[in-house]
Amino acid sequence: MVLTRSGILVIGLSIALAGCSALWQGPLESRSGVSSSLVDYLYPKGEVPAEFEARIPRLSLPLRVGLAFVPSTAGDTPGLSEATKSELLDRVRSAFESREYIEHIEIIPDSYLRSSSGFDGMQQVARLYGVDVMALVSYDQVAATDDTQASLLYWTIVGAYVIKGTENEVQTFVDTAVFDVSSRKLLFRAPGTNKRESKSTFVESRENLRKTRELGFASAMDAMTTNLTSELDSFETKLENDPTVAQATWSDGRGGSGATDLVWLFLLAACLTRRRILRVRSGLNRLQQACSGKR
Repeated sequence: MVLTRSGILVIGLSIALAGCSALWQGPLESRSGVSSSLVDYLYPKGEVPAEFEARIPRLSLPLRVGLAFVPSTAGDTPGLSEATKSELLDRVRSAFESREYIEHIEIIPDSYLRSSSGFDGMQQVARLYGVDVMALVSYDQVAATDDTQASLLYWTIVGAYVIKGTENEVQTFVDTAVFDVSSRKLLFRAPGTNKRESKSTFVESRENLRKTRELGFASAMDAMTTNLTSELDSFETKLENDPTVAQATWSDGRGGSGATDLVWLFLLAACLTRRRILRVRSGLNRLQQACSGKR
C-alpha cells in the first residue's frame, strides 16, 4: 500500500490530535478530599454514645501518653506517607516532652487502631503499649484544582511546560483530642487550620498538588501544636484549681491533689485520736476524784 502525501498529512494530523487529547487527560476542574473522623472511630457503624456519666478521671503521674493518627476510612492519605506522618507526630510530641508530669510519649502507627475501633479498641491499643492517656489526631483536607484562562495555551506543547495556568487550593484542618484511657473521658482538645494556594504548569500540576497537600498538613500541625501547648498550660491550671476535672496523684509520692487529700485525712485522724485520749484522761481524773471524795 502506497501512501500519498495527503494521506501522510492526515495520519500526522491524527497523531497530533491524539497527542493533544492525551495531553489534556487529567483534571481540568477537580475537587478531592481525605479525612479521618474521630467520631466515626469512637462510635463506629452509627453507634449511639453512652449516657453522660459524671465520672472524675484519676491520673497517676507521671503519665505515659500514646500518640496516633485516627485511621482514614478512605485509605491512605494522598501525599502523606507513613514517614511523613511520623515526622508530623514528632512535632506534636515536642509539646508534651517538656512537661514534668509526662514520663514517656509513644508514637503508635494508625494501623493498630485500624484493626479495632471504638473506645474498646482504643483501650486495647493503650494496654498493648502500656499508656495511660491517648492523644488522637484527626484531620480533614479538601483540595480544589482549576485551570485559568491561561491554560488555553496548554494546547501548545511549550505552553504545557511553561504556562502556569493551573491553580490549586488546599484547606486543611487537624485536631488532637486527649483522652484518659481508663475513664474514657476527654481531658482537652486542640485544633489547627491552614489554607494554601499555588499555581503550576500542566505538567507540574500533580506534583505541585502533592507538595501543597504536604505543606498544608505541616502548617496545620504547627498551628495545632501551638494551641496544644496553650491547652496543656490551661489543663495544668485546672488540675490545681478544679477537682472535678481530674484527680492526679504522683506514683512516687511527690504530691498532687490525691496525695494532699491523704495528708489531710492523716492529720484529721491524728486530731481525733488526740481528742479521744484527752477525753479518756479527763474521765479518769473525774472518776478518781469521785472515788477520793467517797473515802
